Amino acid sequence: MSLVSASKAEWIKFRSVRSTVMGVAVMVVFTIGLGALIDTAVRGHYHEMDPIRRLTFDPVSASLYGTIVAQFAVGVIGALFITSEYSSGSIRATLAAVPGRTRLALSKLLVLTLSLFVLSEFVSFITFQLGQTIFSGVVPTASLSSGVVLRSVIFAGLFLTLLAMLGYSLGLVLRQSAASISVYVSLLLILPLIVLAFPQSWQDHITKFEPSQLGQAMMSATPSANGFSSWTALLIVTIYVAVVFGVGTTLLNRRDAGASQ
Repeated sequence: MSLVSASKAEWIKFRSVRSTVMGVAVMVVFTIGLGALIDTAVRGHYHEMDPIRRLTFDPVSASLYGTIVAQFAVGVIGALFITSEYSSGSIRATLAAVPGRTRLALSKLLVLTLSLFVLSEFVSFITFQLGQTIFSGVVPTASLSSGVVLRSVIFAGLFLTLLAMLGYSLGLVLRQSAASISVYVSLLLILPLIVLAFPQSWQDHITKFEPSQLGQAMMSATPSANGFSSWTALLIVTIYVAVVFGVGTTLLNRRDAGASQ
């Protein structure tokens, strides 16, 4: 089976699996809803901020706060896209239809990437525009006519797409839903807490490599003094995904496909 044919088959599975439909619904509803809630709170307390915070306020990244929920939703969608086949045992039938394991891994990645890219960009632009509407008249706003702002919103969608790819790649490596999701969530939530226990000099060097901080750098119109530029952050996250996917594909070719342990 060619890569195109395998991708068509994976697209049918992707859009018909209940976990994917529920994950997409959670991502869209909660991301936009949470974004509107946070933006409303920012609007209500904007004049209570100290002058320095108001001077450095970034309406772009502030309006994209709703993507916090999306970061977890896309990772779960990506992980379940492969681990659900191991838990159900359908991976045997999949490999019988597509014996080329590298081709199978690529076809799944292609379907996931294209689908999540469209979805993530949709959510990012809707969340941004809704946030600017809420800010209007009280909080400084930003416009997509600015190249920097447009880049930030597009990169927000790219970041979510890369996180979905990372979740999928972890699923290739670990082959268990609970383990893959746990590791994914730990990278986004637990790792930053662990780094806080290090000396400040270490934190300054380590924190900027954390996925959550890289995402913030990609979505911000005003780069942090201690962080990477948006393009550098995009490159680093892409390298993370490429390395984990490479390891996952190698293990897929070497291990018994029928086992989930």
